Amino acid sequence: MRSEEEILNTIINRAEGDDRIRAALLNGSRADADTAQDMFQDFDVAYFVTDIQSFTNDHRWIDCFGDRIILQMPEAMEDPPPANNGRFPYLMQLVDGRIDLTLVPIAEADSYDDGPSVVLLDKDGLLKHQSSFADRRHVSVPSAKLFSDCCNEFWWMCLNVAKGLWRKEITYAKYMFGQTHRDQLMKMLNWYIAAGSNPNCNPGKFGRYIERCLEPPLWELLLSTYSDADIGHTWRSLEGMCALFRIAARRVSNQLSFPYAVVEDERVTARLERVRSLSQANASPRI
Repeated sequence: MRSEEEILNTIINRAEGDDRIRAALLNGSRADADTAQDMFQDFDVAYFVTDIQSFTNDHRWIDCFGDRIILQMPEAMEDPPPANNGRFPYLMQLVDGRIDLTLVPIAEADSYDDGPSVVLLDKDGLLKHQSSFADRRHVSVPSAKLFSDCCNEFWWMCLNVAKGLWRKEITYAKYMFGQTHRDQLMKMLNWYIAAGSNPNCNPGKFGRYIERCLEPPLWELLLSTYSDADIGHTWRSLEGMCALFRIAARRVSNQLSFPYAVVEDERVTARLERVRSLSQANASPRI
């Protein structure tokens, strides 16, 4: 098993020995001093190259990085659809680590920004601006329109969750609850942090560090929004999610002087209570 230093040296040496690779950058948690180190951290690497196709014509060039358990090349897949952004990532789970390596056109070097970064190699001085990127990892506040749209989508999705729960279609309800609906909650919580709750705290990708950014009561309320597949438990989780969203949204509204959708909140909340109390036996065609 190789050490972290040995894997990193392999990444750097591969770039140094190939004239097509003009610069290399380490991103992600390994470039973030605020992130606790552990054995599962990926090596998130960007190679800035002169000709991506010369690499992708024969993928065997990545064999030098180590023995692979599994490889994924998102741009060569149909599901999920490729990003088609001109880059080409290789996601490599190795026996002794994981390397997520992305080939990036050198034309993007001057504007590339993927959060905290460490320059591993720069043959032409392409990445001089990267020294300031480590400070740009926090969430920015929204525009008034973005805030309004988030509130609208959250309260709209509540109705889909409630419909699924009343029908006892738990898989449908859980999908609605856990995907689009939760996305809006996490977006609002990030804004809540950025707008004044804890603006210097980094909640991390998918909220991985959000516990340290929230007050303990809000963290506990967030935990309560994760439930099992029981209908009653999910109703309670929905209540908790609405309460948490309301607290965060009102705080953002006050801090940024944005109008909050009070009427939508009240009407949807009343509708949820009505649907929850309505038995299937007594349901009319219209409620």
